[in-house]
Amino acid sequence: MYFAMIEVFKGAGVLIYPLGICSAAAVFIIFERAYALRKAAVMPQDLADAVVEGRPLVGGKHTVLARIVEFAEQHQHDEGAVKAFARLEVNRMERGIPYLDVIYAAAPLIGLTGTVTGLLQVFSQISPDTGLPDPVAFTKGVALALSATVIGLCIAIPSLVGSGYLQRKIENYAAQLDVLLERILQRKPGAQ
Repeated sequence: MYFAMIEVFKGAGVLIYPLGICSAAAVFIIFERAYALRKAAVMPQDLADAVVEGRPLVGGKHTVLARIVEFAEQHQHDEGAVKAFARLEVNRMERGIPYLDVIYAAAPLIGLTGTVTGLLQVFSQISPDTGLPDPVAFTKGVALALSATVIGLCIAIPSLVGSGYLQRKIENYAAQLDVLLERILQRKPGAQ
């Protein structure tokens, strides 16, 4: 099994390097964003409950919700600025996710490029005397040529799933922040 995987990677040729970069970037972005978008880092329950109930705000000092509350307290008479700041915070949560879109679009195309170049090499080895390829070498060459596409798809599918999951999570947070933002804007000045 191990040697088969090595052969698959060799079959991708030089395009294994950009595919490897795509893979590493996708893994990093998915795990980094999943960690950054955990509930405690965005909207801790105790802080959200305090905003909803109009209680003094404590806890969650370095979270998205806390930054919005702090900005709202500093700009109590500028509702537009507070809403714009909240949109900027949602935009910050999306950081890196557009790269996943690029990766899940590019990885299969890079793999397809490897497949096409591999097939060109296979077909260029047809004997000029007989006009026929060596059947064993031909079959093995075609299989190796297709390995680049397989690797590209193996990178694209998790990137697509990760991007969709993270986008949905951000949309949920944005909807919750919209509701909380109305409560924040209704707070009396000095009510902490």
